This record gives sequence, C-alpha cells and structure tokens, in this order.
Amino acid sequence: MKTLIRNAKAIVTCDAQDHVYWNADLLIDGPRILKIGSQLPDPYDEVLDASGMFIYPGLINTHHHFFQTFVRNLKTIDYPNMTVPEWLDKAYRVFQLINDEVIFYSSLTAMGDLLKHGCTCAFDHQYCYTKSTGKAPVDRQMEAARMLGIRYHAGRGVNTLPREKGSTIPENMLETTEEYLQDCERIIQLYHDPNPYAMSQIVLAPCQPINSYPETFTETVKLARAKGVRMHTHLGEGENEIMLARWGKRTLDWCQDIGFIGEDVWYAHGWELTPEEYTVLGRFGSGVSHCPGPAILGGFPILPMREMMEAGVCLSLGCDGSATNDSSSLLDSMRTAWMMQAWHSKARSGCISPYEMLKIATVGGAKTLGRTDLGSLEPEKGADLFMIDAGKLELTGTLHDPRNLLARAGVTGETALTMVNGNVVFRDGVLTGVDEYALAQEGEAVCTRVLREPCEAFWNLC
Repeated sequence: MKTLIRNAKAIVTCDAQDHVYWNADLLIDGPRILKIGSQLPDPYDEVLDASGMFIYPGLINTHHHFFQTFVRNLKTIDYPNMTVPEWLDKAYRVFQLINDEVIFYSSLTAMGDLLKHGCTCAFDHQYCYTKSTGKAPVDRQMEAARMLGIRYHAGRGVNTLPREKGSTIPENMLETTEEYLQDCERIIQLYHDPNPYAMSQIVLAPCQPINSYPETFTETVKLARAKGVRMHTHLGEGENEIMLARWGKRTLDWCQDIGFIGEDVWYAHGWELTPEEYTVLGRFGSGVSHCPGPAILGGFPILPMREMMEAGVCLSLGCDGSATNDSSSLLDSMRTAWMMQAWHSKARSGCISPYEMLKIATVGGAKTLGRTDLGSLEPEKGADLFMIDAGKLELTGTLHDPRNLLARAGVTGETALTMVNGNVVFRDGVLTGVDEYALAQEGEAVCTRVLREPCEAFWNLC
C-alpha cells in the first residue's frame, strides 16, 4: 500500500547532504520511502495531511534496561544521593523479584514512552534473568514490541560470576555461560531477521566484564561472529580500577585482547575512557552509546563528544535504565546531551550543534545497530519518522531552522505522529494498536503485586 504524506511544512532528512525540504510531500510504499518532493503526482492509496508539521527521521535508542521501568520514583532508591555500589545493593534486592509479567509490562511502558517521543527503533540490554523469569524475557519483550509496532533489537544479557568471586550479582540472578549460549542460539533462530526493514534483531550482550567469567565473553565473540549478530556491554563506567586489580589491564585493553571489539561492537557509557582509547575505538570502528540522564544523576564526567567523533568513534544516544533516569524519552535525552555539551564546550573548544545531536540520535544510532536501511529520510530507507506540530504558540519565532530546533528549543513533549515501517503507531496522543489505559491498569497491578508489596513487607524499600 502506498501512503502519501502531503504538504509538510518541512522535512528534515538527516541525509548525507543535510537536505531540508520545505512545503513537501513524502511517498511511502509499504515499509520504505519512495520519493520526497513538492506536489508529488504519483498515485497513492491513502493520504496523511501534514500541513503545519515538521517531519524528522525516527530516533534510535541504543541503550536501555526496560525491566527497570518498574523501579522508578522511589525515595528509598535515590540514585543522586548514593554511590553506585550503594545503589546496586538496594536495586538488586528488587530486581531479584522480577518475573516475566514484570518484564512484559515494564517493556510495554518503556516502549510506549519511546514511541510517544519519536523513537522508532530501540535496543534494550536485558540482563535480568531470575528464577521467576526463566528464559522468557526476550520472548515477552518481542510480544510487547509486536503489540506496539516498534522496531526492537533485543540485547540478550547475562551475569555469570558469583559474589564470592567479586561480582555484585545475587545468586538467583546468575546463569551459566552454557545456558546463556543455548538461549542465545534459540532466540537468534526465532527472532533475528537480517533483512532490510527487519522489525526484530538479536544482540549478544553480557552485562559487564566485572560480573562474568572471561569465557562468557570469549564464547560470546565466537557465537556472535558465527551467527552474524552484533555485541554490546557496559564499559568505562567506573570499573577500570577493579579490572586493573583483577587482570592488570583496563577494560578496553581486556576487550581488545579477547576480540570483543570491532565494527560489530558498541559499548554503553564510556565516561572513563581516555583520548588514547578513543583512537583505539576509532581504529576498530566500535561505538559508544552516550546516556546523558544517568551521567548527570551519577555526577560522572561529561563525554567530549567532538573529540571522540574526530577520533572516529561512532556515537549514538541511549536513555539507559529507568532506575537511573526515570524517563524513556529520547527527545529529552537529546536535549540533555546537547546542553551538557554546550556547558562542556566552555572549557574545551568544539561544541556539538543541536542538529549534530539529532544526527547522532538517528544516523549514529542506525550505524551503531548496523541498520543501513534506517536513520535518515530518503528513497529506499525505512519509513520511520515522527512529526511535530510547528504551528503551536510555543514554537513561534523558531521555525526558520527546523534542523536545530529540537534540542536547542527543548522540544521534548509528545509527537503529533510517530510512524514505524510505514505504519502510524502513535497519533494525536493515542497509541494506535492497543488500549493504553487498560494496559496501564494491568501493569500497575503487576508492579504492586510482584514488587511493591514484597518490598514493603521484607525490605521496606518501596
């Protein structure tokens, strides 16, 4: 079916030439874009009136922990007033209780929030496997993604090292390397689609080097490269002191030695990386997902994004887990990241422009996930986009520059419309494929029964 999006006030393409089309149409055929131009004469099956709208490529989230969406807004797990070990100690007491119902409804919550704020393709780092979840988390997340219509890249995480050997992971959140690998093979077979316009893919993603045996990572590298899937982990977020004591080397050196590096690998956070390590990442073609929310809440160093880009590091944006962000809005993360860079540039030259931040959240995200079919609005790319209403009073005086508008003017509210794969999934405040209020009631009941009441009874946390 062909859909004509007609008479957009502006279409910001984020293509290699940075085209902006004014007073233009966009023609979609099924999942792909066919044409962009003024008063397109081509036949179509349906029309969407985009009068007064600015259109942007769908944002791409490259690091999140959906399961943490039900561990938000808790005074007793107050991340800004805790050290990371203190936070982990309290948070993992709650994480141990999570079951597959929590996985399903927390994922729906995060995915819905992402869609409402312009994110059309999301990666989630799912490392919460408990006795109650079994091996179901990715299956339940795929179910949620299909209901909402979001493109979903599932990161199959794992923790294998017990506390007595130096990890921070409770016993009932541990798996063996063998059972992890078996489940990876299962979900790759079920859900990994390498074709253009794929709606689901799998990433092998051990949680972090300090919480797993080395063979967990070495075997991940073997399996991922045999199956042609990408890899991901946390790196450079304060663990280097432990890695130096344990292995006599920094984490990136450890990853390089075992082959957990390359164009098919990206890392979350990276605020502890050095300029020399930026060069290493650039040489190998590896990426870093910058998560500004938890960086601010944790008081961590601001990434020198310009310096990293000049070294060849592929940068993208992530919301990160809601336990350290409390939000799944990538528009908000984009605004926050740009403001951080504006402050940072006062001490170091070369601020990232608001438009460059948009391209990091679109083109950079697509490159990070290996999606040559996404990230920009141009013929043959996937029809993933969002619209904002440029006619609203609060945007008066800004409309001459739609490329820089979002991050600079703080456009962080709900979109007017979000489209994924040629399908409208959010419009005029409504998620089109589900009864949002019924799901919210069901999810709240699950959160109370599985997490809040046991926490109150046993740990007085919630």
